[in-house]
Amino acid sequence: METDKSSKDIVGRFRRYLKLEKGCSPNTVDAYLHDVDKLLRYLAGEQVPVTDVTLEQLEHFAASVSDLGIGARSLARILSGVRQFYRFLVLDGYMEADPTELLESPKQPDHLPEVLSTAEVDLLEQAVDLTKWEGHRNRAIIEVLFSCGLRVSELTHLKLSDLYREEQYVRVMGKGSKERLVPISPRALDELDCWFADRNVMKIKPGEEDYVFLNRRGHHLTRTMILIMIKRYAAEAGIRKTISPHTLRHSFATSLLEGGADLRAIQAMLGHESIGTTEIYTHIDTSTLRQEILEHHPRNIKYSEDHRGE
Repeated sequence: METDKSSKDIVGRFRRYLKLEKGCSPNTVDAYLHDVDKLLRYLAGEQVPVTDVTLEQLEHFAASVSDLGIGARSLARILSGVRQFYRFLVLDGYMEADPTELLESPKQPDHLPEVLSTAEVDLLEQAVDLTKWEGHRNRAIIEVLFSCGLRVSELTHLKLSDLYREEQYVRVMGKGSKERLVPISPRALDELDCWFADRNVMKIKPGEEDYVFLNRRGHHLTRTMILIMIKRYAAEAGIRKTISPHTLRHSFATSLLEGGADLRAIQAMLGHESIGTTEIYTHIDTSTLRQEILEHHPRNIKYSEDHRGE
């Protein structure tokens, strides 16, 4: 069996592969290594060398993880890391065949993300008190999230140098350090201008000058600050849905789909690597289809009129 030293050497090479060849972010690299560590611990207990593993043994590993009470979604993510690891082992010559090719991910229950209508987004923005220092900033945050479909991490790292005002685009650094250009609406630009009027008189910390959104101490915002802010405004607006900043991203995609946008265009704007990730929004759209038919199909309208008051 491999020594601990050889396993560490393989993992070290895998880390470099993820960072340098795949261009993965530090968080993604750490997540994959955490998944691989789970596998290595399991294989050590079974006394199976990592390069001799079979599909059956990987299935037993997946079952053992599931037995610990880990849900289907988390298990699927762990197996994704394991697949990346064995693809690397084949590419780097450690193995001739990839034992994960036929490894199936657990079936996940359908879970449609919560979305807000445009009217609910308006309510969210109306809950912002513009007399407070942070008012224009927070309304600009909500509008940019909804108008551009950004991840909250992308918003917190948005730079002034990423804004192309005349072209009405923003440059976004997404997962895996992949850049994309996303259109920004005139409404969002107007909200940003209101915020910039306040931002321009702030004392900004050295090194933070290029960040779009800052706290009152002149430092760029954190994900947690934005989460707390969105939840507070949702409660004040009387929105009973369980929402987060990511809800505005889902709402952006759903609004585009309902407006007739092509799924590939939505994929590009969201920065999804796979069209399969974007396809969840077709399920959201379908979930509203029945109500649309009930309300607008002439047969249903006539039936409702004929039976009104019964």
